Order: sequence, then structure tokens, then C-alpha cells
Amino acid sequence: MTKRLWSFSIVCLLVTSCGAPLTKPFQDQSSTQHSTPDVAQTSLEASRDLVESPFVTDASGTKRLSMLPPASTPSASALPTAPTRAPSPTSTPNLKPKINPKRSVAPPEASKRPSLPVQKNQGQVRISQKKLSLSQLVVKYPDTFKLRGSSQEKKVALTFDDGPDTRFTPKVLDALKANQVKATFFVLGAMANMHPDVIKRIANEGHVIGNHSYSHENLPKLSVDKFQNQIESTETILQNLIGYAPRLIRPPYGAINEEQVKWIANHHYLIVNWNVDSLDWKSLNSDQVLHNIMQQTKPGSIILQHSGGADSQDLSGTVQAIGPLITKLKAAGYTFVTVPELLHVTKSK
Repeated sequence: MTKRLWSFSIVCLLVTSCGAPLTKPFQDQSSTQHSTPDVAQTSLEASRDLVESPFVTDASGTKRLSMLPPASTPSASALPTAPTRAPSPTSTPNLKPKINPKRSVAPPEASKRPSLPVQKNQGQVRISQKKLSLSQLVVKYPDTFKLRGSSQEKKVALTFDDGPDTRFTPKVLDALKANQVKATFFVLGAMANMHPDVIKRIANEGHVIGNHSYSHENLPKLSVDKFQNQIESTETILQNLIGYAPRLIRPPYGAINEEQVKWIANHHYLIVNWNVDSLDWKSLNSDQVLHNIMQQTKPGSIILQHSGGADSQDLSGTVQAIGPLITKLKAAGYTFVTVPELLHVTKSK
């Protein structure tokens, strides 16, 4: 009987102990959050950009490290992907790291480009690459580029381009011979090669011959090699025909660039353009040619006319104007000379 009473008492004590309420407070969440994080979580947090704040504030106002819930952590191969399971109400709120406006960093001073010196240098490059006009080239290279002779002497020079041919060049020579005037002929290498007898007649009658390129190309559009070939090929042909290499060069259309002017200067040539244009290449009649020349001529003038050209050009007006032009200018006190005489230079290199 006594044993049964002891057993019943022990059972009652055990039942009373198991039903007693817990008095220990609920464990603080921070103890869980400061446990060792998962490796995948640590890698994800370490890959965040520095401008994103690694801290969030929980519901109790405690500032702590933000970590994804372990249950929703994606695999290492898909870390950038957002968790597919929504967090529970007791999970950490606002899982996405916040942007900290105070951490926005301005570009370092060293990365800023020094604007002023660069602009100056670029401006200098642009100036050095700027193409000069013909008038600017004449001013910059006065010893190499000539448009006229001295205005102190009442002398003029007649010049004839684009020959020789057998249509008009012989007639021009006849008119000059009849008026006892010497002129300067700027000839094409290709035409000289075709009509060597006319070239020899020009030289034998006391006229000066200059280089007008080989095939009347627009020289500034040519490469360096092609430009040099235009000049040197013509020089070789002329030297074989007249016995000297002409020093005078007249570029077709009067067109030339600065690099070509430098080359000509370095090879001891002289560029000769003009300051009086008869415009006879327009197939003008003799009265028109005469008017254009008389209107522009001054002491030291270099007068442009043509003794050859395209098959469609009619230079009859040029031929017919030679006699009256010489008569009028002589009456006005002018003397006719060749270009080397007008510029006081040699006709050969």
C-alpha cells in the first residue's frame, strides 16, 4: 500500500512539471542573425557594388548586416537570380540592399581630361593642315611663286599655254615673227612628244619654253609620285629636243598645293602663273581677246593666252589679236620681253 502511494505521488509531480508554462523570454533575433552565414550568401554580399549599403534596419530598429534567408538562397550557379519563394512575415524585411546616397563617389580628379591644353594642340593641328589658297602661297613663297614682274618697268610678257599643235601654234609663231616679239610657251610633254618639229621651231626662233606638265592634269589631286612624274617626264622630253631643262613651270589651271610648291622649290624650279587672263580658251573673237588684255595690263604683267587646246576650241581670235595687241601696247610705251627677262631669272635649271 505504501509503495502504491509513493508511485502515485511521483506520477502527479511529473504531470504537474510538464504542464508548467515557459518563463524564459523568447530568444532575440539578433543572436540568430549573427550566426555564421552560408558561404553562398557571403559570396553574394561580397559581389555587391561598393556604392550599395550592406546594412538594413529591422523592425526593432537594430542596424545589421543584410543576408538572404537560407531557405531561399539560390544555388551558386544562379546567384544573381532573385529568390523564387516569398519571405515569411518573420523574415528579414527589405532584402534588396539600399543605395546609400552618401556613398555616391564623384569621378577622381585624375580622370578628368585637361581641356585647355588639348584644345590648343588640336587647334594647332587644324591650322597646320589648313590648305592655303594660291594667293596665300604666292605670299608665303615669293621666291618660288610668281604672278608678275616689277611694276617699276613698263615691260610685259606674252605667254601661250597648251601647245604645241599643228593648228594654231604655227600661226601664233608667224604673228610673233611678223611683229618681232619674243614670247614664252608653256608646253605639254605629251604634245611636245607628238610634235617635236614645232617645239624645235619655237626654240630656234628665240622664244622660251616652259614646263606645263605632261598631260594637263589637275596637280593637287595627284599623288606625290604622279605629280613628280608629270614634271620630270616633260623635262626629259624637252631637254632632248631643245638642249636644256626648263626652269619655269606653269601648273595646269594655275592649280598647285603647298607640298608641291615645296618640292618645286627644293628642285630649283620657278612657278609662273599670270595676272592678266585673256579668256581666249572660251573661243572668243579677236576683239574680245584684245579687250580683255588691254583692260587688265599694267607694267610687269604676265599675259595668259593659248597656242593649243581641245579640238573643240577655236583659237583664231587669239591669232588675229596678236598684231593689234602688240601695236597698241607698243604705242602705250610697253616693251615685250620673255618671262625670264621680266623676272630676271634663267630659262634653264
